[in-house]
Amino acid sequence: MTMNVFGNYARYYDLLYRDKDYVGEAQFIHRLIQTYAPDAENILELGCGTGNHAVLLAKERYQIHGVDFSYQMLQKASDRLSQFPTELASRLEFSQGDIRTVRLDKQYDAVISLFHVISYQTTNEDLQAAFATVKAHLKPGGVFIFDCWYGSAVLSDRPTVRIKRLEDDEISVTRIAEPVMHPNDNLVDVNYQVFIKDKNTGAVEELQETHQMRYLFKPEVDLLVTPQFESLECREWMSEQKPGFSTWSVYFVVRA
Repeated sequence: MTMNVFGNYARYYDLLYRDKDYVGEAQFIHRLIQTYAPDAENILELGCGTGNHAVLLAKERYQIHGVDFSYQMLQKASDRLSQFPTELASRLEFSQGDIRTVRLDKQYDAVISLFHVISYQTTNEDLQAAFATVKAHLKPGGVFIFDCWYGSAVLSDRPTVRIKRLEDDEISVTRIAEPVMHPNDNLVDVNYQVFIKDKNTGAVEELQETHQMRYLFKPEVDLLVTPQFESLECREWMSEQKPGFSTWSVYFVVRA
């Protein structure tokens, strides 16, 4: 069965990424916001997925509005709200939208876009549209924080076939990722084959999908954000070191 990116995949998303350090990443983003926008009270998250980062940032007293293209992802995010205390749930709001075109008629102190959402914007037009969305939703002086695949590392430490296996009480998941590079377009097609086994019945479901990712370089990001934003920072994701040939993921901080 072939499906759209993040279609039924949302059903297994949290299991596949349960080893991701959401707590550490949320604290890292919180520190960046406190550094560059210390008075920030509300945040727009573009590409919020199932809401893991949003929930953790809401616990830091931010008001969070999460936007995602996938209804399935948003359903999981919204379903979780009933599990939280009223005070925490009241700080969270989720809505469906394309980050290239969504307009909420509201401005925020900070905009974030994490887990390489910006790398899913594969053309110059896509990137420009996404940055225009950010600009439309940032208060003057507000900051935009995002991460992406970093071209220097992708070309130096090229992607290879990877296999990931995870399970919970009900299912076991095996995911095979096979990359195909398009060097003249700065793109990598990540072809996923996912096998999900129901532990109770033994039935196996197979899913296939392709995630097309764009790797970016600092000079092209600087060109894209000028003159709408002021570039403040570009560092290795989570470590704050200067990016290098082994830095697959970098973060940028820009100011409106």
